[in-house]
Amino acid sequence: MSLSGALPLYQQITELLIRDIAAGRLLDGQRLPPEREMAAELGIAVGTLRQALQALADKGLVERRQGSGNYIRAKADPGSVYALFRLELTAGGGLPTARVLSVDRLPKDQGLPAFVSSAEGHRIRRLRLLSGVVAAVEEIWLDAALVAHVAPEDLSESLYLYYRQRLNLWIAQAEDRVGLGPLPEWAPAAFPHPPGTPLPKITRIARAQDGRSVEASFTWYDPDRVAYVARLK
Repeated sequence: MSLSGALPLYQQITELLIRDIAAGRLLDGQRLPPEREMAAELGIAVGTLRQALQALADKGLVERRQGSGNYIRAKADPGSVYALFRLELTAGGGLPTARVLSVDRLPKDQGLPAFVSSAEGHRIRRLRLLSGVVAAVEEIWLDAALVAHVAPEDLSESLYLYYRQRLNLWIAQAEDRVGLGPLPEWAPAAFPHPPGTPLPKITRIARAQDGRSVEASFTWYDPDRVAYVARLK
């Protein structure tokens, strides 16, 4: 049984494989291991793996050949729910997951970049992991004009998927600026650096399908474990 807010298991495997393809860990034309062997390596049922492979086949990322096996078909736009998530393990890829630390409706912080018009926003603080490895902490501000209340238990592993499914809001574009900033005091003990440590910091403004800036966020990540990667194709 998946945790509340988590993606279905087959979709987690789909997203993991999409990110491995994007990172070059799985190459175009590569034959995947036999399904039973692959399912055992991933610790999942064969039926769950087959759901994931079918989802990849529907996206044109896997070719399933009867009697021969499954083959990777890499392409530029895989249609991942994590298409705008730029952090990867230093070895490449990694499945993003998140632990919600807090969700509060507050007056917008004066240090935020300008977005939409409401004086209030929903501040979401999360610990981000990649394939179980603690990778980053993030603070996201969603404009309060878009929704009156955000419940922590309703949030998906992918906030952008939550926006689409619950708010009919598509994040179509994001602008990232990468700099350096001290890790905030609220960072949990699970993060491998103490508060105040200078770390790479991503400041993002996200825009909806109609061009409005609807979200601002800050992400501090551990450069010993992960890297910021933007691929141009």
